[in-house]
Amino acid sequence: MLKAVIFDMDGVIVNSEPLHHKAYQSMFNEFNLNVSNELYESFTGKSTFSICEELCRLFKLNVQPEDLVKSKRKHFKEIFDNDQGFQMIDGALDLIKNLVSNNITLILASSASMTNINRIFQKFDLDKFFKAKISGADLKESKPNPEIFIKAAKLSGYSKKHCIVIEDSTNGIIAAKSAGIFCVGYNSVNSKNQNYDMADLEILNLRDIMFNLLSKKI
Repeated sequence: MLKAVIFDMDGVIVNSEPLHHKAYQSMFNEFNLNVSNELYESFTGKSTFSICEELCRLFKLNVQPEDLVKSKRKHFKEIFDNDQGFQMIDGALDLIKNLVSNNITLILASSASMTNINRIFQKFDLDKFFKAKISGADLKESKPNPEIFIKAAKLSGYSKKHCIVIEDSTNGIIAAKSAGIFCVGYNSVNSKNQNYDMADLEILNLRDIMFNLLSKKI
């Protein structure tokens, strides 16, 4: 029986992927990094720190990952504050309200920093819908490690067999399945070249997974 739904945020609740892309590109330019599209797409779903660690290793940089993180977050804040096109994903609020009205517990499990999570939740008044929020930036391991979803299931108060994860990235789907949780793969237009083969269910529209459908899956 479905009791809890665990949401990713970027690319699932909000269309922040383009903003992150702009912020990363500004950071890449600042540190003279030539990052291919293929490499950038492989980062989807990972925490900023783990991405910056990888960049330091791949490009043999003489700076610390924290320096790249600081730069990226600076650029993201500037873009966030000035981008008028930043909105929730079509159907996300409808889905959230539908699940809450059916007494489903909602947990956020995002690789974003808690600062960005709170900034976005405040902008769209989302805190009232969610029991808890987890930032992957506060954990030891980033997606595709399952740590974030194991913790999210525990915070829900229910067994993993009563939980569902909604993810839009390959790394997030791997993390959910490694945690032993049913995973819906949201094939978002903002998440380029991700693999949804491991997802238990693949969708193109969030309105396709309202409570009546999800409740039949587990």
